[in-house]
Amino acid sequence: MKKKFCILATAFSLLFGNLSFGAKKQETPAPAWLKKTTEVINYQLTKAAQTYQPGKNPRSVNPDGTVRIVGVKDWTTGFFPGSLWYGYELTGNKELEAAAKQFTLALDSIRYIKDTHDLGFMLFCSYGNAYRITGDKAYLPALKDGAKNLAARFDAKVGAIRSWDFGKWKYPVIIDNMMNLEYLYWAATQFKDQNFAKVANAHASTTLKNHFRKDFSSYHVVDYDPKTGQVYRKATHQGLTDDSSWARGQAWGLYGYTMCFANSNNPKFLAQAENIAKFIMNHPRTPKDKIPVWDYDVHNALDTDERAPRDASAAAVIASALLELSTKVKDGQKYLDYAEDILASLSSDAYLAKPGTNGLFILKHSTGAMLYNSEIDTPLDYADYYYLEALKRYREIKKI
Repeated sequence: MKKKFCILATAFSLLFGNLSFGAKKQETPAPAWLKKTTEVINYQLTKAAQTYQPGKNPRSVNPDGTVRIVGVKDWTTGFFPGSLWYGYELTGNKELEAAAKQFTLALDSIRYIKDTHDLGFMLFCSYGNAYRITGDKAYLPALKDGAKNLAARFDAKVGAIRSWDFGKWKYPVIIDNMMNLEYLYWAATQFKDQNFAKVANAHASTTLKNHFRKDFSSYHVVDYDPKTGQVYRKATHQGLTDDSSWARGQAWGLYGYTMCFANSNNPKFLAQAENIAKFIMNHPRTPKDKIPVWDYDVHNALDTDERAPRDASAAAVIASALLELSTKVKDGQKYLDYAEDILASLSSDAYLAKPGTNGLFILKHSTGAMLYNSEIDTPLDYADYYYLEALKRYREIKKI
């Protein structure tokens, strides 16, 4: 009897041992919040595509509850089509693919715009994703024209791309401009013109030299004297003060240098990305849920009444950047873990919209320009875009 028991025990051990071993080979199970998130994304984007018209894209929600609609010249206009493309990738919904194509092609005239650095946001987030996903060469002419116009804003004496053509600035360069360099790196390869990459590398190097403080926080604006190429002054346009750390600005820098390293393999860019990440991840005023308030130097950031508005858009950019950074270093797990915490927070009821609400945007609680009383505690199209991008990167890394 004992012999039969031992044989049975051994058989069960081998059976369950093999099952256990097989389970380890399977892909990582998806966290509970990811399934819910995917359902909300599919519903909101599908309804939004049915509600809004190509060329007139939803940007945010006004204080009276109406949706702020913008035309093709608005700097954010590429984010909604880009969100539709990411939504299609995340859900497989062919209706989103068809809508993404319609909303993208409506932006064709942007290829002729020359007075802004935002061409990366406007064209690469829309047309760039369209070409990446479909491989349709019909998207390339607009992308080529836009890249040429963006690169033409580079001044060799300053060593950077001019950001704005408005205001009393001499030659303003904003930290946001780092994001548009990805467009130029891509164009260098796609169109076999290394001048695009040279411009991107020069801009990133100049920004690294002049935009950052000793703690690796960033100024928002560095204004240059175009006659000499020297720094004229350092200031802000959206942060609390000239010397404060505007949250989305820190996110732009982190994302920008991570992306620049991925495209150039310049170790200085990787070191900068890791230093910015350290500033963000270890900041004493970061709330427990890791969703920053609109400026890290707002002193009531950790008050129990939460008076300082949060910025989910900054959190989404940070999450996407950290996920990319986690794949570029040996000890990337700390970046992956932090990004996962952010995504879990953004995917909670506190930030994720209920289907059919929130102007059909996905995320709540972003801050556009606090000092101008513009887009405060509202959904923003770029918050959704980088949240979707982060989810895509997360699923790829975790093999979900």
